[in-house]
Amino acid sequence: MKKFHFVITLLFISNGIVGQETSSVTQFDSILNQFINVRDFCISKDGKEAFFTIQSPNQEISQLAYITKENNAWSAPQLLPFCDEFMYLEPFLSYDNNRLYFASDRPLNATSTEKKDFDIWYVDRATAHAPWSAPKNLGLPVNSELDEFYPSVSKNNNLYFTMVSPDGFGKDDIYVSTWENGSYSKPVILDANINSEGYEFNAFISANEDFIIYSKYNEADGLGSGDLYISKKDAHGTWQKATNLGVAVNSKYMDYCPFYDEENNILYFTSRRNNLTPRKFNSVSDFTNFIMENENGLSKIYKTSINLTN
Repeated sequence: MKKFHFVITLLFISNGIVGQETSSVTQFDSILNQFINVRDFCISKDGKEAFFTIQSPNQEISQLAYITKENNAWSAPQLLPFCDEFMYLEPFLSYDNNRLYFASDRPLNATSTEKKDFDIWYVDRATAHAPWSAPKNLGLPVNSELDEFYPSVSKNNNLYFTMVSPDGFGKDDIYVSTWENGSYSKPVILDANINSEGYEFNAFISANEDFIIYSKYNEADGLGSGDLYISKKDAHGTWQKATNLGVAVNSKYMDYCPFYDEENNILYFTSRRNNLTPRKFNSVSDFTNFIMENENGLSKIYKTSINLTN
């Protein structure tokens, strides 16, 4: 979305100041300005493929798209070939880059025209240049008659995701399903250091499961709307109380859908931040470019350099 023009070298969080260095927050790339709403970004380990969600103004249409990098420039966006009339969102690449997870309300039966609740699905490929398979439902025990969203998978294939359940702490909660003997275990809700009676959603898990970044909505220590939080594990493998990533990343607008490039220390995330101010325009195209290129209150992908691994 919009460009954040200040530079801050100390990250303020609710319990003090930590020495995590950041740079300015900027839009990912101008090639995505053609979309009204774009969100849910992930990027391959070599930085040459990126996947994201594109949506209609009111989000009733949602599709998955991708771009590739050649000669240090991103290609024109393309839809993933399996997208159809159903909803597709929240892509996440496996550690080897050859499995793409996502959420969808597509039916289990490919011949049906009746949408399902949201489940976690995936497609596979043999190599980065091979075609994707047909979508496969992750099945029980991960998927259920409830809605499952925003898959994120560690190096050892443990799966973290959002579920809306009456048995949770609150409205939306974050769960983990561990990979055991070639299959997923029954999902377990993360403890009260992560979840609460409010909304917790859109969790990114680090490759080694030593930290998790996710969104919390309208928290007392928040900057307004949704903010990104981080929790790290202690020496005993216990999640510590999550802390707000602060003004170096968050805004008073909705900030959500994190993805962290651990190799290059770059945080990608979606935001609805808005900095539009009235001015005189020379033409309709000048007006259009100004609205679409700047932070305009619609969801856009941002990035910032920040070291979260220390």
